[in-house]
Amino acid sequence: MSSKRTIAIIAGGDSSEIVISLKTAEVVFSHLDKSLYDCYMLKVIGKEWTAEIEGKTYRVDKNDFSILTPDVRIQFDCAFIAIHGTPGEDGKLQGYFDLLKIPYTTPSLLNSAVTFSKWYCTTLLKQLGIRCANSMLLRQGMNYDESAIGKKLGFPCFVKPNNAGSSFGISKVKEQAALAPAIQKAFGEDHEVLIESAMVGREVTCGVLNYKGKVIALPITEIVSQNEFFDFEAKYKGASQEITPAQIDAAIAAEIQQTVIEIYHQFNMTGIIRVDFILEEAGPSVIEINTVPGLTEGSLIPQQAIAAGISLTELFGNSIEQAILNASNN
Repeated sequence: MSSKRTIAIIAGGDSSEIVISLKTAEVVFSHLDKSLYDCYMLKVIGKEWTAEIEGKTYRVDKNDFSILTPDVRIQFDCAFIAIHGTPGEDGKLQGYFDLLKIPYTTPSLLNSAVTFSKWYCTTLLKQLGIRCANSMLLRQGMNYDESAIGKKLGFPCFVKPNNAGSSFGISKVKEQAALAPAIQKAFGEDHEVLIESAMVGREVTCGVLNYKGKVIALPITEIVSQNEFFDFEAKYKGASQEITPAQIDAAIAAEIQQTVIEIYHQFNMTGIIRVDFILEEAGPSVIEINTVPGLTEGSLIPQQAIAAGISLTELFGNSIEQAILNASNN
């Protein structure tokens, strides 16, 4: 009888972020310690849940999240969720695994759902006294007044899908005439659109996680985009410089790390999260919280972990062990 844990690494999803999800899952699979874990790559795309095992494709039995092969029924000790966007980052898969009592590596259903909506997330952050941009929310079919938006938020402003990541559908709008096309572009990705006043300053980001029983903030990364903002090209096609650790004032760095730890505790988070900031004149302001951040070798969290002396094998293994421990305590 094997003493190894059986792990499902889940990739895919139903959003434009699927390509990033598949890359994340491949990196997680390649770095997990195979002496400790039997790992299986699963794709969850719409209603098609499948696994490739020894060159054959098997369907996942959704009744108990198992895979029946000719030799054995594979059941999982933990789900490593690597889906950016729905259904892996918005709480849907988390709710499914909660019902089946299968541990998973991300924050809970509630935290995933709340933070996936940029509007709800920043509203809660403001209630905690954490600085965020001024913003307003539009829903599909709502009437809106372009001049009123301009008066409230000013130009430039950012128009983005409320429930999406990887900078899909985001526009920086510099004048009122460009507002309506940007809103329609964002509606192409989501049924809700968030419009935010532009924050001026350097962009930084900081990961935070429970590492071996202690909540720690990782080294901060500064993002210097060659484009006007940290868009998809800058994130994934090399059009940015990422500096880890960020060369910023020590007091500001300490404030950022204290803030991400406070967010982690206040939201009762689990798993690895990443919080993005703009360093405004008044101090660091939160852009958003990512609860399933990219984990490819070039992604920000792996860069920060390595700078902290944590290998990717340790990082991913810790995610699994903490998930199983959290489940046993609940």
